[in-house]
Amino acid sequence: MRKLVIPKYYGRPSIGLALFGCTNRPFYHICVFPDRALGRRFESNILEQVGTFDPLPNTKNEKLVALNFGRLKYWIGERNAHISVPVLELLGLSGLFPIHPKSFIRAKDNREILKEESVEEQKTEEPLLQHQQ
Repeated sequence: MRKLVIPKYYGRPSIGLALFGCTNRPFYHICVFPDRALGRRFESNILEQVGTFDPLPNTKNEKLVALNFGRLKYWIGERNAHISVPVLELLGLSGLFPIHPKSFIRAKDNREILKEESVEEQKTEEPLLQHQQ
């Protein structure tokens, strides 16, 4: 049985991602939780949903994020909510906060991976070109 969560009896609220998806199709709700100690597994522990995040690219290669800036400002400014790192990255990319350093690190790693893949493709194409001549 799930317990009713009364936020005034708990400590500092936190903003994080709640997984609402199925196998091989993740979808996240950006939610406010009453206290980090209660965990994030159950819907009954969610105080408010302030946005959504779809991490899989659509047909235009976009990852969709929807945020309610007014409610985020309330929870961060007036209620002093703790924010998880993935949500900080999303808020940095959206312009509400400065860009998180982890975003720069992830971009650098992705550039290196793409560079390695292009070098490997060139190596596999060179013998094919020699055989055709």
